[in-house]
Amino acid sequence: MQNRNLLVCLLITLGLWGSNVKPILGQALVPHILQLDSAQLEQTGLSLAEEALQLARFQQFDLALSRAELATELAPNNQRTWALLGSLYIQAEELEEGIAALQQAQELNPRNAEIRFVLGRAYFQTSDYKNAIEQLRKGLKFKPENPGALFDLGNAYYKHGKFKRAIAQYEQAYDLEENLWPAINNIGLVQYEMGKVDDAIAQWREAVSIDSKAAEPLLALAVALYTQGDKEQSLAMGEEALRLDSKYADLDYLEKHLWGKRLIEDAKRFLATPRIQETLAQIEDLPQSP
Repeated sequence: MQNRNLLVCLLITLGLWGSNVKPILGQALVPHILQLDSAQLEQTGLSLAEEALQLARFQQFDLALSRAELATELAPNNQRTWALLGSLYIQAEELEEGIAALQQAQELNPRNAEIRFVLGRAYFQTSDYKNAIEQLRKGLKFKPENPGALFDLGNAYYKHGKFKRAIAQYEQAYDLEENLWPAINNIGLVQYEMGKVDDAIAQWREAVSIDSKAAEPLLALAVALYTQGDKEQSLAMGEEALRLDSKYADLDYLEKHLWGKRLIEDAKRFLATPRIQETLAQIEDLPQSP
């Protein structure tokens, strides 16, 4: 499991919004009217950013994005406007623009951990794992006990081929948030790619014990057991997993959720079995929820 299904734009604003705007202090020789205009422009920009945030919360991202763009023009020296704009760009999958805006926010406040966390996730989405690792590690220096960032860092290390470091980050994330089954699940994903199948199976069993409705570790467990020859139990588990969430029958979807080459090849054979194919056909025939 790659992500934790939180709106990026809401993640970035944690710790950034809600404080009173400080008046801009100009130099003594600047005419008083210009000081007022500058302060008023910034205040207007921050008000637009507030509107953008509210619109984003109601899923009106196009309107939110236009207001956030104008907010950065009116308040170009405020980290919050750039942070919000960057997060909205990422939500719209305009990753290059999002990274550029977040970099601007980070330059204005290099010690803000949330900005670095979201910037790290943006780099991850562009497959720039080296920069993702750098930003997440720098953010964790300011907020070391952040399970979400540790989980993201584990994902970046995993994709960068640093398996042992990935496992260490997942373990730290789980130590901080005991119900974080995706961390346990992803340890299993890494171990399977390392050839430690029994260890991976143990991790997926633990993840399922934390959340019996989690389809991903249940399907991974089914695939691993099937590969080991436990046909009957594994097929029953696979049917249950796919009834919980049939999207996991899509190999591209599995790859997006960080399933490695070894596990995907085994999943391909498992999903092609007549019993699983029959189950998927039955699921497709079920009436869709409105």
